[in-house]
Amino acid sequence: MKFTDLSEFDFELPEEQIAKFPASKRDQSRLLVIGRTKDFLTEEAEFTSILKYLKRGDVLVANHTRVSKRRVFLVTSTGRRHESLFLSEVQPGVWKTLLRNSKKLKIGDTLFDEVSRNFSFSVIGKQEEFTLVQAGTEWNEESFEKVGRTPIPPYFKRESSSEDDIRYQTVYSKNLGSVAAPTAGLHFTPELISKLQSNEIEFLDLELRVGYGTFQPLTEEHFSQKKLHEEFFLMPERTTQILNQAKKENRRIIAVGTTTLRALEASYQKEKNEFKVGEGSTTLFLQPGDPIQSCEGLITNFHLPESSLLLLVSAFSEKNRMMDAYRYAVQKGFRFFSYGDSMLILDP
Repeated sequence: MKFTDLSEFDFELPEEQIAKFPASKRDQSRLLVIGRTKDFLTEEAEFTSILKYLKRGDVLVANHTRVSKRRVFLVTSTGRRHESLFLSEVQPGVWKTLLRNSKKLKIGDTLFDEVSRNFSFSVIGKQEEFTLVQAGTEWNEESFEKVGRTPIPPYFKRESSSEDDIRYQTVYSKNLGSVAAPTAGLHFTPELISKLQSNEIEFLDLELRVGYGTFQPLTEEHFSQKKLHEEFFLMPERTTQILNQAKKENRRIIAVGTTTLRALEASYQKEKNEFKVGEGSTTLFLQPGDPIQSCEGLITNFHLPESSLLLLVSAFSEKNRMMDAYRYAVQKGFRFFSYGDSMLILDP
């Protein structure tokens, strides 16, 4: 895949099909089912119908990361306001952030959180569009919950609400640390997970901390280096054991979301046909032509045009099949992106 081919992954999407609010109930979003290697397409009314396409012995794996309230409004001593998104802690106490109006800030300037004024930050450097800030001694992951807001995607074009605090989290989320939700999992309810398990379908979890890179446009550098932003993941021992047993027994493994797929593919050792337990990181840039052997199925939302996630799902299936499915979804009025409808890519 060359950088100049990216236009092949563009498509027209009416503004009204961008889902800016969640469905009234999690599992009542719509579902589109397509074959991974076979040409078939089925439109279903509700996500709960996914049970029709799963069978005893299947293994679903989901990303249990939890979205941190990393959108924080900071103010200077003179009252100037800066919207910030805390991306990652690059070293103890030092955070890489996106700061609006950062050109007005100088090295050494002090900022305070707008809500309590109890947390302070010192500007210590700038890297391209990012600002490095040194946080005070009391600042930690839990501090975001006190003064931050849920960082909903920019294409929502609205402020976050108390509803987003609930609905922009999966029902099985555990550990704080992501700046975006693993959105394919937003369709699951505790009742649906219970039904899966009662049908002897495993529902396992892993953790991949979703970074800001999921929203960034692709560049020529991504293609030349064949790398994306780095994300950290954890493969729990129980999940790894069951996945390895499923591989031995030729049972289907189905990734709930592209972040899960990225973690699975990074931890999968093809020469041993098994997954590796423990922590890791990945810069994988999966695109058409890349073999994906860690799983047999994928549950995913509909992604942005010309995005790394659209290239990933096209690698998992096949480009023309995927783009045909996207055009069909647009024609049939499916809702797109984070709060949108869902797709199951799986051969029968």
